[in-house]
Amino acid sequence: MKVSVIGLGYIGLPTATVLASHKVEVVGVDVSKHVVDTVNQGKIHIVEPELDVLVHNAVKNGYLRATIYPEESDIFMVAVPTPFKDNHEPDMSYIESAVKAIAPVLNKGNVVILESTSPVGSTEKITRWMQELRPELTFPVFGEDEVEFDIYVAHCPERVLPGRIIHELIKNDRIIGGMTIRCSEHAKIVYEIFVEAKCIVTDCRAAELSKLVENSFRDVNIAYANEISLICDKLNINVWKLIELANRHPRVDIMRPGPGVGGHCIAVDPWFIVHSAPSESNLIRTSRMVNDNKPKFIFKKIIDAIKLFEKPLSEINICCLGISYKPDIDDLRESPSIEIIDELVAIKPKNIYIVEPNISLLPNSFDADLVKLKPVEEALRLSDIVIILVLHKEFLLIDRGLLRGKKVIDTIGLMSNECS
Repeated sequence: MKVSVIGLGYIGLPTATVLASHKVEVVGVDVSKHVVDTVNQGKIHIVEPELDVLVHNAVKNGYLRATIYPEESDIFMVAVPTPFKDNHEPDMSYIESAVKAIAPVLNKGNVVILESTSPVGSTEKITRWMQELRPELTFPVFGEDEVEFDIYVAHCPERVLPGRIIHELIKNDRIIGGMTIRCSEHAKIVYEIFVEAKCIVTDCRAAELSKLVENSFRDVNIAYANEISLICDKLNINVWKLIELANRHPRVDIMRPGPGVGGHCIAVDPWFIVHSAPSESNLIRTSRMVNDNKPKFIFKKIIDAIKLFEKPLSEINICCLGISYKPDIDDLRESPSIEIIDELVAIKPKNIYIVEPNISLLPNSFDADLVKLKPVEEALRLSDIVIILVLHKEFLLIDRGLLRGKKVIDTIGLMSNECS
């Protein structure tokens, strides 16, 4: 069996590597020459525990290699981004480009698996695209198992947590939704190579919506916590103590609020449901709006802190602790911290010091004269205002004496008793 994984990002590379670790011939395909060269050297371009050793061994043993252009394979797994456009409409351009890339090398009996989290109907859409690109091949029709076809097509969404991707790829149940039952069964064979949990077969529409529902459920719960934080701020109540009290109820488990919601899933996927069923998704839409507005609330708190100083803004240094979208990773996608920093750049304080232990370079979009990456102790020593945005493990070890005399805006409860 030869497997091609299209897209070597946070999902594609771990998936390719786990398969290769089970002695499957895997070809990773990525449009970035840097990514391809890095993988072929047995190295990684992302931060993920265990992945570096697994990639090194897979490349060394000859089971994993990377290339820019797809080649003939038995299985094609598409794991490329699915962001949304400015109007929250799903952006299918990356998936479409991947389909166009693999279409010329498809052969009868191949299996095409869409791993990218996608709006309902996406698996059927890529099937139509492939049919248009390769009219001499036959493709499945949703739900019609009695019809013969050449290419098996399925959707198998990942359900992993950054920082635990390798473990969860193997240990989590996997939902496998084919265009037909036979499509599901052919895709299931691939996942049974490395998944130790259950591989649950359904249809592609149910598989697509299940992933969106899972992440929307989490988004709604985070929105509840974030809204509670706004209420507590208005009523001058410590939100961290309030949640600790409420969670003493045996059937209550309120999540921790934060500066917003980021990442490639929770901040994006609910909009796919809203786009597909706008009249029926009022709670999901409202939750998205609550979470999207939280960075604006944090920025207002920063402005309030700035007004407490007697010196002008041009003499105020601001430190931001963390800019990834969650703790202990290097992924900045849709991070609410980035939005907050962009707002700070617009008002032009003297300096904005970023402390982010998981990256070595700041995004090119930042003004390099104003925004600087610094070690934690130096950044705290130089700053007047400290904004705690991400609960990285390194920040748990911060000497609280370094915060003395600073205006501290703690968005994630680092200074609460729970995190002390």
